[in-house]
Amino acid sequence: MGFLQWLTWVFVHSLASQRRIFCVAIWAIWRDRNNRLHNKGSKSGKEIGRFVNSYISELDVVAAIGVVARDKKGLVLLSCSEFHQRVSSAFGAETIVCRKALQIGVHMQWERVIIEGDSLSIIKKCKTKNPDKSLVSAYIHDIHQLLLYFKECKFEHIPRSTNSLAHILAIEAIKSNRGDYLIGRVPRVAEFQAENERVREPD
Repeated sequence: MGFLQWLTWVFVHSLASQRRIFCVAIWAIWRDRNNRLHNKGSKSGKEIGRFVNSYISELDVVAAIGVVARDKKGLVLLSCSEFHQRVSSAFGAETIVCRKALQIGVHMQWERVIIEGDSLSIIKKCKTKNPDKSLVSAYIHDIHQLLLYFKECKFEHIPRSTNSLAHILAIEAIKSNRGDYLIGRVPRVAEFQAENERVREPD
């Protein structure tokens, strides 16, 4: 049996979950082969197996995101939380948050927005006009396209400690197993934090 025939047989006689394991395993073995040739390093069979399991686990990650829109006085205009499947990294989730914030701005027909995020790396990618070549390049491309709808858009990095409200929304979405889209308010569980952050907003 030739390689292509064998490959076809594997795909025909396997479940979708098994086909995914098979493809990741083949890729991992090929990757290890290239490392051995070029870097003179190699993994054991057990290490490759652990890598395959870890990689597949990341593919199944469900990320919850939280977005809060405020006016100049710090009052909540709307809050949003939602789920995204197969987000393989925290960077991916942070990029999705930025894209969602811009999508909300377009939907609400806001002409000027300031997007705040606590991931400096993602904020820098959003600011640059050069094509992105990282794993989140598709999201960054979407973000750059959405910018065309605004007269002005600024991206600002903020400390994680001042972005607590958005994180609370994401955590509550996971706990309740559902997302929310609320106009003019946040979920009751986040009301205290919303007021606390509004008080600290500069004039």
